[in-house]
Amino acid sequence: MTVGRFRFMDEQRVNLDGFAVEDATLGLLAFNSPADPEPELVVVDGRVTRMDGRDESAFDSIDTFIASHGLDLGVADEAMALDDTTLARMIVDPGVPRSELVRLVAGMTPAKLARVLAVLRPAELVIAMTKARARRTPSNQAHVTNRSDDPLLLAADAATAVAFGFREVETTVPVLGDAPSNAVAVSIGVAVGSPGVLVQCSVEEALELEMGMRGLVSYAETVSLYGTEQIFTDGDDTPWSKAFLTSAYASRGIKMRVTSGGGAEALMGGAEGCSMFYLEARCVSLARAIGAQGVQNGGIDSASVAGSVPGGVRSLMAENLMVMLRNLEACTGNDALMSESDVRRTSRTHPIFIAGTDFICSGFGSIQRYDNMFGPSQWNAEDIDDYLVMQRDWGVDGGLRTADADEVERLRRRAAEAVRDVYRHLGLAEFSDEWVEQAIDAAGSKDVPAADLMVPLTAARLIRDTGITMLDVARALDECGYEREAERVLAMLRARVDGDYLQTAAIFTEEMQVLSLITDANDYAGPGTGYQPTPVRQHEIDTVRQQRSVEDLRAEQAQSRNNRLRVVGPAAQGHDPRDVVIGVSAATGRELWVTLSGLPVNDVIEELVAGLEEEGCAGRIVRINDTIDLGRIGLEAARLAGSGIAIGLQAKGTALIHRRDLTPLANLELYSVAPTVTRGLYRQLGINAGRHAKGSTPEPARNPYSDEAIEARYHTKVISLVAIERACAQVDGAPETLELAARESDS
Repeated sequence: MTVGRFRFMDEQRVNLDGFAVEDATLGLLAFNSPADPEPELVVVDGRVTRMDGRDESAFDSIDTFIASHGLDLGVADEAMALDDTTLARMIVDPGVPRSELVRLVAGMTPAKLARVLAVLRPAELVIAMTKARARRTPSNQAHVTNRSDDPLLLAADAATAVAFGFREVETTVPVLGDAPSNAVAVSIGVAVGSPGVLVQCSVEEALELEMGMRGLVSYAETVSLYGTEQIFTDGDDTPWSKAFLTSAYASRGIKMRVTSGGGAEALMGGAEGCSMFYLEARCVSLARAIGAQGVQNGGIDSASVAGSVPGGVRSLMAENLMVMLRNLEACTGNDALMSESDVRRTSRTHPIFIAGTDFICSGFGSIQRYDNMFGPSQWNAEDIDDYLVMQRDWGVDGGLRTADADEVERLRRRAAEAVRDVYRHLGLAEFSDEWVEQAIDAAGSKDVPAADLMVPLTAARLIRDTGITMLDVARALDECGYEREAERVLAMLRARVDGDYLQTAAIFTEEMQVLSLITDANDYAGPGTGYQPTPVRQHEIDTVRQQRSVEDLRAEQAQSRNNRLRVVGPAAQGHDPRDVVIGVSAATGRELWVTLSGLPVNDVIEELVAGLEEEGCAGRIVRINDTIDLGRIGLEAARLAGSGIAIGLQAKGTALIHRRDLTPLANLELYSVAPTVTRGLYRQLGINAGRHAKGSTPEPARNPYSDEAIEARYHTKVISLVAIERACAQVDGAPETLELAARESDS
């Protein structure tokens, strides 16, 4: 049996993850497999005759497509001749503009780029990504799904996601037939939240394209690419079929990026002994060649495969950087849950979050984990507050903002009611009032027992059978009294005709302005350059709902104000040997009424007095007005006490027992962790003070232990409480005697 320390370690959540021994034959290697080819490019009369270790006669379909369409042969000789380390340094060097890197990388083979990026260390990846992303302004994408395909809940949750700042919303289905209904519901929900939010319904490619052509969705990203020909063959696909599909989306004004990610080939048994990073380099080269405007990668569904081997998490970030250097939109993964360890999944995301990308998450689960039909995301609704605080901690733009609770409730109601009314108007479904109210209030689908699972299926079938388009939805919104939402839907349809949001890395602002590689190009060139949040955006980043000011705390304390503590006169020297003074701080009973533990100060004083009385002593309350230091409060009180013993009490709840012959910083007992002190402990403090006064032996009292981050939870509140105490204290303030009146119920 292993020793207890290791039994304890075995129970930690990181040990729910799988970790593999490197095995090149299985493709379980992040970088530099023995089977990875040496970078090579031979061009004869404008034709690639050899690339990365293969003659043209041995090219597979991926090689053929990249050689024909994915290389800028005008720069290839220059790029391929560069030393790996030299190019790696250029990528990191702020003095080398992004445009120069893009120019050179366009002439590099997959093996060349893979080997160069493998040189970069983690900190260098952060710098490189800061410079290399296409769009200056970072953004984020949300997953909005639920177990029931509930249209009302989908709409309410989509509006909520937009309120938190997401500019793309992706949905999917547990039941394929529900897809058109989900697309309509989410599109209505985002239109309630804001203009210009892009919507995707991730399903089988033919149905997804059909919905796109009807205007029910505005982008797609689940066109999958793979790094070996065998996996393409298994999926009944070729690079040419993917290129055709890419063109089909673009021709209908639908933004589209492809999906790939290290580890997919190993997971599907077709890695051919190559490293995950090299195979992903082939995918990214192919994405450039087929004309996609962007790539969703960073492991995606195979992130845990890459994460299982040494350096695998670094490879996930490096493959995102590879996309940027190919001059493509980077949707940088952080979607599929890579680990059950909160520390490890944060470690995976944090460097990318710091660098900033076009879309930091290609699917932040804005709904709860159990409702995410893609599977739990790396980040979910449970983590939104953490993510917002991370933004605030570092002062970086992670694409999100704090949402106001009242505004979210308003948006959820309007979204749910809009779906109810539009579905009724179009003859798709009827929803009960109970269902509507449950969806508005719900934290997840478990909170909507009124949901009928047949409703979305029936509605989706009617949408397909009757040929409903987004124009019909806009008309229904307008006729049902949702004119603003109707105009937002129409604006998205007009944007498809304009085609501006087909530009690389395009998103819309809330003013329907396109931000993209063309209109918002990344211009980072070292400190003092590149994207900086505007003052308004920085205020959004810095403002979280949990923050409290001194005035907020004053208002909270004022709610507990009462008149039970009253001044009866100046404090006098006591002479009774059983007289124990309870010295309280200057703000006690003036501005502060509740301790950090949540106990009213009056209740604390009652417990102290009761404890003293148990020992036959009398508790006399004196407010010490000339100091906020607890040691001095206790010492001054002890010098006034007939027994020479006193209890010092700050309004925040910190307490001690003092004796008149000690120095201020010395004391007999101290309760230093005020948030954890209970009624019983205050009673024990009173008992012990009485025993000290009598000269008997007290029972040692201990500060209760908590493994919470007490400092993190309470220190900011302490700062405000101390500020209030200091404002009440006066250098020459004389001590005054107080009395605690009986409770009204006792009088």
